[in-house]
Amino acid sequence: MGFFLETLLGGLMAGMLYSLVALGFVLIFKASGVFNFAQGAMVLFAALAMARFAEWIPQLTGLDNKFIANFLAFIGAGIVMFVVAWTIERLVLRHLVNQEGTTLLMATLGISYFMDGLGQSIFGSSIYKIDIGMPKDPIMAFESAFEGGILINKEDLYAALIAAVLVAALSLFFQKTATGRALRAVADDHQAAQSIGIPLNRIWVIVWCVAGVVALVAGMIWGSKLGVQFSLTTVAMRALPVVILGGLTSVPGAIVGGLIIGVGEKLSEVYLGHYVGGGIEIWFAYVLALGFLLFRPQGLFGEKIIDRV
Repeated sequence: MGFFLETLLGGLMAGMLYSLVALGFVLIFKASGVFNFAQGAMVLFAALAMARFAEWIPQLTGLDNKFIANFLAFIGAGIVMFVVAWTIERLVLRHLVNQEGTTLLMATLGISYFMDGLGQSIFGSSIYKIDIGMPKDPIMAFESAFEGGILINKEDLYAALIAAVLVAALSLFFQKTATGRALRAVADDHQAAQSIGIPLNRIWVIVWCVAGVVALVAGMIWGSKLGVQFSLTTVAMRALPVVILGGLTSVPGAIVGGLIIGVGEKLSEVYLGHYVGGGIEIWFAYVLALGFLLFRPQGLFGEKIIDRV
């Protein structure tokens, strides 16, 4: 029982990180109808910016306080992501309003490759480290309840808590603030939102800025765990099955979908992996997403589209 709970907790903590990245996809799709294939590149770009700023700030200022240096690096990377979001909306999306979905999809693919190249041109292509002070030593918990206790990775626990706090903050933002309600109005009906005076272009900028902040936090966490390298783009794209599972338009779906896939990956790898030689964790999420596309394409919480003819 203790080993099962240990695996379950590991899956839940990984699932929160998947949910965080999936939120970036959901937010942009809800507001603009664009499936943003550049989200993975945004995660890499944000992580590169923070890693390099964390190196440059002490060199330029002589600051030896790591916490303050990381905080300033985070603020600097956040400003960079705001500029990136504004530039994307101003130079690309504004000129593609009311275009076909395929056109917008190809535009985000182009943005993705451009950001990959630009990030490495500006910040370099080496593997960088982000040290935000998260402890990496595991701890033993519930030793009195289970024989041998439950081994918990402190870094995974802190990362999951950070992701959970941001997810909760975004949920409150969408539910309780005037801007959040405007975002939901645009998501429901673009034309109706414009008819009551909601500026569509400003809403798109806000959504892309929020997605940029989500990408920054995800990049910071994954960069701390794995190092900042090109593979972060593919790690972020592992959130695609989460979006399909939860529903393209559902914030709660992104959260629940991430938890389901995180737990499913860990449990299937541990309990079924030895029957097939391992590797289930790599493809489990995509097979599950394929099943949903076949039998429930709108996902668990997505809206079912009915065309009347």
